[in-house]
Amino acid sequence: MRPWTDDFSGCDLEEILKYQAENREWNKQLRLRTTILVNSRLAKSVSQDDYLEGRRVLHEDAAECRSRAHILDQQIARHSTLVTHSR
Repeated sequence: MRPWTDDFSGCDLEEILKYQAENREWNKQLRLRTTILVNSRLAKSVSQDDYLEGRRVLHEDAAECRSRAHILDQQIARHSTLVTHSR
């Protein structure tokens, strides 16, 4: 995944859509990691402390992923509006 930017002013819609696709893939990976962690805990192959730490990290990552998705949705809407008005 490419480095995240908070400044999309120099990005065209195609670049923003690539960021969105990468963010969606990251979201899928986070869900998979969560499933693996929960299954590991159910199988008692990780300690309660390790499980809680893993959940904390995944929760923080998921919050960041949701935040990025929201920003990207706003950027896509902004670019769509610009395209509509320029016609």
